[in-house]
Amino acid sequence: MPTEDPRRQLPSVARLVQSARKARPDLPVWAITEAARELLTRARQRITEAAGSPGPPTGLEAVVAAAEERVLPHPRRVVNATGIVLHTNLGRAPLPAGAARAAAEAAAVYSNLELDLATGRRGRRLSAVADKLRQIAAVPGATACNNNAAAVLWVLDTLARGREVIVSRGELVEIGGSFRVPDILERAGVRLVEVGTTNRTHARDYERAIGPDTALLLKVHRSNFTVSGFTKEVSLPELAAIGRGRGLPVVEDLGSGTLVDLSGRGLPKESYAPDRVREGADLVCFSGDKLMGGPQAGIVLGRADLVAALDENPLARALRLDKLSLAALDWCLAALLDGRATTEFPVVRALTTPAEVLAPRARALADALEKSVPASLEIGWEPESARVGGGSLPEVELDTWVVTVRGTPSPEALARELRRAPVPVLARVRDDALRLDVRTFLDGDDALVVDAVVAAARCSADSHQVDSNGRKSC
Repeated sequence: MPTEDPRRQLPSVARLVQSARKARPDLPVWAITEAARELLTRARQRITEAAGSPGPPTGLEAVVAAAEERVLPHPRRVVNATGIVLHTNLGRAPLPAGAARAAAEAAAVYSNLELDLATGRRGRRLSAVADKLRQIAAVPGATACNNNAAAVLWVLDTLARGREVIVSRGELVEIGGSFRVPDILERAGVRLVEVGTTNRTHARDYERAIGPDTALLLKVHRSNFTVSGFTKEVSLPELAAIGRGRGLPVVEDLGSGTLVDLSGRGLPKESYAPDRVREGADLVCFSGDKLMGGPQAGIVLGRADLVAALDENPLARALRLDKLSLAALDWCLAALLDGRATTEFPVVRALTTPAEVLAPRARALADALEKSVPASLEIGWEPESARVGGGSLPEVELDTWVVTVRGTPSPEALARELRRAPVPVLARVRDDALRLDVRTFLDGDDALVVDAVVAAARCSADSHQVDSNGRKSC
């Protein structure tokens, strides 16, 4: 007798939706329906690929769980316990509270986004931000767009479309998501001229490569790697001298820059964007949501005539900041002008807080966990180092303090459960320990971490069974 197709035993979408709606009337129909369809599709595929073996759970609880995941907001709040201050996967810089309020207000009401209140006529949306940028950086020209990659594309398209741009081979970087500098140049319609070698580029390499079709010289910050050993690179002042001698603009893609000089707090001098203009760059581009600690933006500083050319490019409209980001950026710039960077910017605080200030916080967290977790877990606290992250300062390490959790359940199981917490907690796992770095904690995170670790220890994959519907007994 032929064997019945096991796919026929799967419930229908309608039946699953009806059962789930009866069990959880608070969940929206669209979430339940899509969850049921997705689970059934995966189950059919699994049965087909595994020659008839049972597929993933398709019962009521599995559908409800999948629907609950669908209605969660995205992005949602998490606790950054990795110690990586600018974690790209976690949204890079958290905004200062005042900037977040400014963005929320701009979103909820009408505003004079592009209106000159004095004349009643159309105004420029970037005028206030540009004025503040010029004042902070003491530069003749400034503007902004929606991110730094866009800023570089904007500059290249404006100043070099159809012509050649010279870049050192040692600076043809690839950032996260396989996004490469040569690809940006290609999309901007310019021809890349590579000079030097991976590890050594000399001033004469640029001189020899300059021709009648050269539009500009581009310097790119190596944001996420270092080159050491037998190396040589042309400094910005040297490159600027070459550009002046040949009548060519020099543009620097700084990647991650600050508008506050933090070299006295351990950050390298070259991260201070205004100094890069003073050292000879005609334009400097950098991100607003990295070391600066503001909203996502691409900031451009430099010569007034070049900035004016950018503003005349039709790309200016395509790449412009929306009113939420603009409001947040304007608030941040005003705060910087007031000298409130170290007190109100979470990123600046995280970068500049001494390790000895972090130690008592780590000790208090360790004590709270020691009193709350099962005896099978051993709690400790110890000094460590962390990275800045975000493709910003690959050579800089920050001294910090971490709370360690060892034992049963395993660090990997705890980390997995922490990601499933009501407020997910992201931590490091190394040397057979879960590591909670307090450098990247925000106000109020300590209590959330204690609750999440206690719940994760109680409901870990190591110590609880999963039922037929994929739900844990806890």
